[in-house]
Amino acid sequence: MNYWIDLFTGTTWQEFREAGESISGFSQRRARTVDQVQPGDVLLCYMTGVMRWVGALTVLGPTGDASNIWHERDFPVRLKVEPALLLNPDEGVPMEQLKGKVSFYRDASDRGGFRGVVRGSPTLLKDPHDGETILGMLREQGAHPVSRPVDPKKLARHLYPVVRRIHGEEQTTTVSVPPEAPPLAQSPGGESTTTRRHTEIQYLLMALGSQMSLGLWVARNDRSQSYNGKVLGEMPGVVDRLPTQFNEATQRTIELIDVLWLKNNAIVAAFEVEDTTSVYSGLLRMSDLLALQPNLDVALYLVAPDDRREKVHQEILRPTFNLREKPLGSVCGYISYSKLRETLDGIGRLGLGSSLKSSFLETLAEHYNR
Repeated sequence: MNYWIDLFTGTTWQEFREAGESISGFSQRRARTVDQVQPGDVLLCYMTGVMRWVGALTVLGPTGDASNIWHERDFPVRLKVEPALLLNPDEGVPMEQLKGKVSFYRDASDRGGFRGVVRGSPTLLKDPHDGETILGMLREQGAHPVSRPVDPKKLARHLYPVVRRIHGEEQTTTVSVPPEAPPLAQSPGGESTTTRRHTEIQYLLMALGSQMSLGLWVARNDRSQSYNGKVLGEMPGVVDRLPTQFNEATQRTIELIDVLWLKNNAIVAAFEVEDTTSVYSGLLRMSDLLALQPNLDVALYLVAPDDRREKVHQEILRPTFNLREKPLGSVCGYISYSKLRETLDGIGRLGLGSSLKSSFLETLAEHYNR
């Protein structure tokens, strides 16, 4: 009998359980590995994001079942399984409890990647003792359950396949894209009670884009927000779908950017507006976009209050953004609220909107690494 790791997200685990807990699926590219799994082997279920072990499945054999179990990805290579033990995410065994007890998590130095065992599935645990240890801890937790809070945002994360070219060879990996934030609370008048300025800046950027006859996109979670009596998702020029030339992970990342300007079905400018949220979060979304599409030629801008200028400077020069082939500071510019408002007021008074090109924003933006 062999022990294998079977990866789930919070979403795919829920879908697996709702579908009867009898079929485990894997991507087509893992078909050869799945062929090595034998009846009687045990799949140890690990939930990414929350980093919990949540179950053990006994393999019964391959199956041609093609029912619609998972909604975001198909996972067409499937095994018939029988649950040996299943736990809810809040009762799962935290990965941290395995430190020093298994070969892939000997000490803190292994924590970054756990020696690669949770990068894909199914993955064979070469040391049977590791599997026995995890199964024993799952059984102990099942017999004496301990509930630990789970971060809902991590539980809702999704994994998407990304094909990258490394040293001339195509390699497929999976990446996690954080879910969209829930819609903000609304006042009786329909405007945000906590981020009015954020919505105002989105509105101003969209109104200018509309004057320039550009297509517009507003983050999915902000489409119902309103400013100046206008619902953002209903403004002139707003599109319902984005260009689909990107992979799914890139598409999901782009959909959550605050405002996009589009021309001829191409993205020409992307704006993250930072008001009450951390500057880091907006920069991280831009950095994720560049990591997924390193050759992407889109103007990126972080729009933030004047008093956060130094914070933007400090964050954009973090090693994670700065020590890369294309430093984020060289391609993502900072535009202050006051400069944006002043410029847009002037454009409005002079009626220049229809004659402008999106590149004029470069005269407003500050870059910290050029």
